[in-house]
Amino acid sequence: MLELIPSSGGAFEIFLEEEKIYSKLDTGEFPAIEDILKKIASER
Repeated sequence: MLELIPSSGGAFEIFLEEEKIYSKLDTGEFPAIEDILKKIASER
């Protein structure tokens, strides 16, 4: 399930089944789509 939850402060986080798999707050940058797709594939 994909859900967009608006926030303030520049947060951009991606969760897969309640597990955070990416956080812009941790890295300081947006992820490459290829990296996110690889992470999702490896978690399944």
